[in-house]
Formats: sequence, C-alpha cells, structure tokens
Amino acid sequence: MRILQVHPTLRCNLRCRHCYSSSGPSRADTLAVEVLEGAIEDARAEGYEVVSVSGGEPLLYRPLPRLLRRAHELGMVTTVTTNGLLLTRRNLDALVGLVDLVAISIDGRPETHDRMRGSARAFATTARRLAGVRASGIPFGFIVTLTKDNLDDLQWIAEFAIAACAGLLQIHPLEQVGRAEVELAGSTPGAYESAQAWFTALQVQARYRERVHVQLDIADHHVLRDEPERVYAGPESSDERRRSLAELVSPLVVETDGTVVPSQYGISHRLALGNLHEHRLADLAQHWRGTGYAQFREASRRALADLGEPAEFPFLNWFDALRETAATAADAPIS
Repeated sequence: MRILQVHPTLRCNLRCRHCYSSSGPSRADTLAVEVLEGAIEDARAEGYEVVSVSGGEPLLYRPLPRLLRRAHELGMVTTVTTNGLLLTRRNLDALVGLVDLVAISIDGRPETHDRMRGSARAFATTARRLAGVRASGIPFGFIVTLTKDNLDDLQWIAEFAIAACAGLLQIHPLEQVGRAEVELAGSTPGAYESAQAWFTALQVQARYRERVHVQLDIADHHVLRDEPERVYAGPESSDERRRSLAELVSPLVVETDGTVVPSQYGISHRLALGNLHEHRLADLAQHWRGTGYAQFREASRRALADLGEPAEFPFLNWFDALRETAATAADAPIS
C-alpha cells in the first residue's frame, strides 16, 4: 500500500539511543495539525492509502485523534508507532475507531530494551500496558530496531509477540542517522547479521504462520539487481510526469519541520519536494515531478550501482544504502 509517513512532533518521554530523529523530553518541535490535514488531503488525492504517524512520541501530540479522524474520513488506513509507555486506558479510548494498527517498539529482552531506551522502567511499563491494548480491541504489533547487539534476542522477541497476541512483528535494521549516528556508531547490522535476521524471520513465520505476520525491512541484492524498479532504480518511463505521486514514490515522509522527502526520514534535503510551510503538498508534488523526481531516480540508480555484485550474504538495508548515496548523488549531473 502507498504510505504517507508523518512525524508531527519531536517531543518524547524517552531519549532512545537509536532515535533517527533525535527526539526527547527537551524537544518542543511540533507541526501544526492544520498543515498536516492539508498534506493528508493532498496525499489522498495523489493516491496514498495509508497515514503512518510516528515521532517523537505520537501520543504526546494532542491533535493526534483529530489527525487520524481526518485520514479515516478520506478513506485511509491509519497506523501509529509508539514506545508504549503512554498506552493508558484514557489514551486508548481516544484512539478506538481512529487507528487501524498500533505498532509498539520492543528492542529485545527487558535489559536490552531498557538499555536502548535509556530507562530502567521502559520494558516493564510497556509490558504492563499490553493487557489494556488487547482489551481495547485495537490491532497491534511490535516493531524491532535491529542492531548487532540485539540480534540474538530476535527469537525471544518473537516468542514475546506470540504470547502477547500481537498480529505483526516488524524488524527494521538500525540506520546511522540522528542520535544513533553518535551513540550507536558501528552497531548497524552488516551483511552477515542481516542474513541471520533473514533466516530467523523465515523460521518464525513458518512456525507461527497463522498467528503473526513477520515483516523484515531487509532486501535481497539479487532481487534488487533483477528488479530495480522495486527501488525506483529502473529505466525511466515516458509517462512519469502524468502519474500520481503515490505511483512515483512510497513512502512519502513529512518531517517535523514541514519538509517533505521521498523514501525515508533523514534523507538528504536536496532530494526534498519542499516545505509545507511554503506550499501545499499538491503544488510541491507537481513541481517535483518535473525536476526533483529525476534526481531521486538518479540517486536510486547510483545507490544500486554502488552495491556492486551480490556478496556471499546478499542482504542489506536498502534505505540506508540510498541515504548514503543521496548525500552526494543529488549534486551530481543527471544521466
């Protein structure tokens, strides 16, 4: 499904070591709900089907129910990613009927999770909230930020997810952006660790096929080489300027300062569509089709070329590869 990912606030009740947006208790950055509602309306018209709200901690964004309600009015699926500490009965009651999936961050066994979250009570508090989540009837799952340090916890996390009756287990590899660039330097999973995660995910999905869906955000280099259009690195199409924005790029990301970027939070702003404080998304999309999209495609092609030939363990985080290439490719001439 075509995803619009929004980050309405950098406020957070935790200061996690792996946070890509450097969110925390001292951050007050917030995006006005009126701006986001306009972006959602335009995104829907451009073919996006899902609004995924992250942060910061979305439950600290007071207009969150209003934002989710507007997305539902437009016929969009809604998801919220949270650290789980604030999933109180009051907050859950406010979300019932407005959110289609709550993704709760779990980074390993209790000691691993607490170390990553910088709080001795993080895991216990989140685990205590799960009974209320189940009682609310809101579908939920767990999202894991995979590092070299919690790779051995994956099987444990899967068992925890099954015991908690989670419907989703998403495994997303750490990226060297935001606070992680400083506090977790060298912890990004390499090809070997990615291969281990791949086979663990296959084992979990095979064992619990009917009980949980496993999503692993790791790509197979062979597939990318054979099907480059999966990552916007294929040959240019003659009708691209007439296609909807959702057909051209997904996810589309709205950062907390209003900047709209393709693919992922933290990608070079030289590939950005622009800023919502200056223009509506509809106008930014129209302009980007004629100029910025070609640069994005070129960055994607170069990122794929930079991978070289598939290695013995041909698994990688495509988003991280694209982000690294995009930092320089946006200044290069378009081929």
